Amino acid sequence: MSLLFYVTLTNLVPENIALVSMGDLNVKVIKTQKQLNDFTRCLLKDVHLLEQMIENDWFETGQMHIGAEQEFCLIGKHYKPATKASEVLQKLNHPSFTTELGQFNIEANLAPQAFKEDCFAKLEGELNTLLDKLEPVCNKLGIDYLLTGILPTLRKFDLAIENITPLDRYYALAEAIGKMRGKEFELHLKGFDELNLKFDSVMLEACNTSFQVHLQVRPDEFVDQYNISQLLAAPTVAVGSNSPMLFGKRLWHETRIALFQKSVDTRITNDHIRDRSPRVTFGNSWLKNSVLELFKEDISRFRVMLMTGQEDASQNEFEQGITPQLKALSIHNSTVYRWNRPCYGISPSGKPHLRIENRVLPSGPTVLDEMANTAFWIGAMSGFKDQYQNVPSLIDFDQVKSNFYSAATQGMNTKLRWLNGQRMSLNELILKELLPIAKEGLAKNKVNKGDIDKYLGVIEERVKSNQNGTNWILKSYSHLAKDATKEEILLSITSSMHQNQQSNKPVHQWPLADLSHLVGLDPATILVEEFMTTDLFTVQQEDILELVADMMDWQNVRFTPVENDKGKLIGLISARMMLRHFRKNHENVSEQKMVKDIMIKDPIIIDPGKTVHDAMALMKSNGVGCLPVVKNQKLIGIVTEGDFLNLTSTILKILKGAGDLNE
Repeated sequence: MSLLFYVTLTNLVPENIALVSMGDLNVKVIKTQKQLNDFTRCLLKDVHLLEQMIENDWFETGQMHIGAEQEFCLIGKHYKPATKASEVLQKLNHPSFTTELGQFNIEANLAPQAFKEDCFAKLEGELNTLLDKLEPVCNKLGIDYLLTGILPTLRKFDLAIENITPLDRYYALAEAIGKMRGKEFELHLKGFDELNLKFDSVMLEACNTSFQVHLQVRPDEFVDQYNISQLLAAPTVAVGSNSPMLFGKRLWHETRIALFQKSVDTRITNDHIRDRSPRVTFGNSWLKNSVLELFKEDISRFRVMLMTGQEDASQNEFEQGITPQLKALSIHNSTVYRWNRPCYGISPSGKPHLRIENRVLPSGPTVLDEMANTAFWIGAMSGFKDQYQNVPSLIDFDQVKSNFYSAATQGMNTKLRWLNGQRMSLNELILKELLPIAKEGLAKNKVNKGDIDKYLGVIEERVKSNQNGTNWILKSYSHLAKDATKEEILLSITSSMHQNQQSNKPVHQWPLADLSHLVGLDPATILVEEFMTTDLFTVQQEDILELVADMMDWQNVRFTPVENDKGKLIGLISARMMLRHFRKNHENVSEQKMVKDIMIKDPIIIDPGKTVHDAMALMKSNGVGCLPVVKNQKLIGIVTEGDFLNLTSTILKILKGAGDLNE
């Protein structure tokens, strides 16, 4: 999910809804009370000016436009993140491409299109043209790109603060969030697997890559359209989900939703029960009267984080009859992440306009899939109001919000509470109700029939086959898990994803990933955290040795780490040590020995960010068969000779696969 700051200028593209990075405005953290007060005054003035512009019909009401932003992952030949964004953008030197938070991500802004005729085909054509420009630049740098909501091969190590894009606005954002929340926070996510870890920077947000869609809306229709966008968020995220995994764990069907909320959450825990909204929010109620309610609520709920020092020109512009840029409002709005976000902009004609930014859709699986998602959402948005009037009277907001999180969690498997108390499966809802509505909505705007059939046909076949990006990944994982290690699974899925994207066949036509896709593993790049064992059986120093002996026998392990009750490594016991002890003391069974009596008290350890070569050299030089993996004094894994055997087996499979491809 993008953390860039957007404002609309008037002279950059020949259409409406121009999206421009606010990096040129020197965004910085507010540090003094005077800065805070000055910015707040500008922010309040902007809201009052926006209100006057709406009351006096300043806004554009003619032809509506659509637009989109595409985020990419940069990957190396080994399908791991490649921190080459700065080099890529420098060599591209193209106005449509811009930075993202992480050095392994970039973004492309697509030119807005009039919502009619071949608008979706034009968006698809432009995106493919931009990809054609990106590919040779990546090739020269020895890397590639991938469209995916969360890169399966992403490692926690990749999210070190050193990999943040070195621009002031990203440092300012990280500083502002850290100032409000504190440096360290916990991430707990549960799906098929469970993920529990601590994080210390905003870089967790760099895991997410999205395809954000913009729909221009007339002011007098904004309330109805925004409420419809809230209702449609659940089926849209469910059918388009493509991000079920993080750090090798199978979590939500669209894990981006939970991850983004946590990564920029500035709330802190306390001893009292108090409702606090996260900065990434679905909202708390239906919109009633005006778009102004959203901006006013966000100003009331969320403290100002950033400024530029150039926010005080709006009043003078307004008094001169010039449409004000409302910089203060744009900056504050950019730091509140509604899944359907209201946006203000200025058209080339000089008139202001409003749009809804759909932020729920992930990047990928293919350009065609993304365009199908776009046509489905925009078509349903346009056609829904002709079928149903006054959506808030037909369903409670709390149920719509619950639908959204259920859909993000369960994807195409979810059942939704729908209008007038109906309960429907996702597939039934889309096939019987939403696809016909979307077709009518697109036809009403005179979108080419061939394009309607093409893009909505992808959604129809995806639903009938029950295979979106998430289901393909999860089914591939289960298919591979029978014969492959976790590292092999993640590499095979990512490699297969990359190969299938090149064909631009929609994901419902993809065969499952298999070990024939296991290519690109460079042993020199493998980190300890990628092949270590994390499912550990540990003991504490006061435990009796009989327990250790039985555990080793039952679980077929040769090494047992010793940790204290806070997870800190304090020792290690090996099967050889146990054998030696019981052989020496087999006659003296009455002597009760504990773990602390025989354990190695200062075992050789290794950091998870070290390479496989580092681990091999350390084991060889110290003559040990096991390395506990420790981070911040906490035991997080173990590396044994068996792990090296598994890794060797993986490399041999890759070499065999490469040989088969060359025959």
